[in-house]
Amino acid sequence: MNSTFLRLETPKGILQSNAMQSHELLREIFEKASPKQVSGDLGLSLSMIYKWAEPPENNAGSGVANPLDRIAALYRCTQDPRLIQWICAQAGGFFIRNPSTHSAHPSFLIPATNEIVQEFADLLAVIASAASDNEINPKEAATIRKRWEELKSVTESFVACCERGNFAALREKPPTLAHQG
Repeated sequence: MNSTFLRLETPKGILQSNAMQSHELLREIFEKASPKQVSGDLGLSLSMIYKWAEPPENNAGSGVANPLDRIAALYRCTQDPRLIQWICAQAGGFFIRNPSTHSAHPSFLIPATNEIVQEFADLLAVIASAASDNEINPKEAATIRKRWEELKSVTESFVACCERGNFAALREKPPTLAHQG
């Protein structure tokens, strides 16, 4: 499983941004965001903030795990993608799993393209139905949101398959968050 910007599982099962380690990402973030400001905003010591940006072997005796590693550990032990979805929502985004692909097989390209068009048509039908009385109630809004999330998931799967040149994974229809309660 992985998303557009996060690899959720590596061979060792560690959450990381592509090949970047969590401490490396934090180090880069702290080049733009002041560690002193972060320290003050979070009510933590400046030394704690700096420790987050150090490699784990430097923190071996301190018992300090950075927040990214803690989120990764929480995900690994729960396997609940809502954790990642929640983080993405806090940043104004959405988590979409990319399909795992095994071997190149573009024979599913046309059906996959048709599926995106159908999902879009389904979304438009839900919107048209909801808007037919010139207002959209909360239940209709929730239905629109569900269809929109499904369209995003289907489209992201398609784009990931395009990037890999393998559409076989689309046949398997991995579960999406839009279908999970």
